[in-house]
Amino acid sequence: MHFAPDTEDILEFAVVVVNTLPRASRSGEDELATIEQMTEILDRHAYTGRFDRDEAELAQLQETRALLRRIWALEVDDAVPEVNTMFRESQSMPYLMRHDHFDWHLHATALDAPLVDRMRSELAIAFADVIRSREWSRLRECEATDCDGVFIDLSRNGSKRFCSVRCGNRMNQLAFRERALEL
Repeated sequence: MHFAPDTEDILEFAVVVVNTLPRASRSGEDELATIEQMTEILDRHAYTGRFDRDEAELAQLQETRALLRRIWALEVDDAVPEVNTMFRESQSMPYLMRHDHFDWHLHATALDAPLVDRMRSELAIAFADVIRSREWSRLRECEATDCDGVFIDLSRNGSKRFCSVRCGNRMNQLAFRERALEL
């Protein structure tokens, strides 16, 4: 399953943001605890528009991370009111735009709107796209017992189970050891 490029981009960005949580991050620590970490994530994903780089913006992004983690765990019918709230609170009015190295894609707020409003409106558009495509089940939580990570399964057959190769390998190794003990 493939979505519009901007939908995939913002969903992949959402995965990165959620997976900064301690039980999902590579380091095991909160990887969205400082303004520097926030800046690095936004720069790596070429986030554009207003960027205040202050504690208030960091706190709003951390709140957005918690919201995304909560939405990711919901069934589609329960996610819809959350998505509609994101549209409403960010005062979204979608329009097409092309800038920098990006081809035509959707924006829904002014580029000078606060970062959290821009993010939430773009995330709401992406979630709406997934919901309308009847592909909500592609938004998954990692099946590793010690991981709270999330991912979007863009594989052809929709069979991905883990947020990373690291988690998959760890679970396969544990299963192998359990089988070996049974012999």
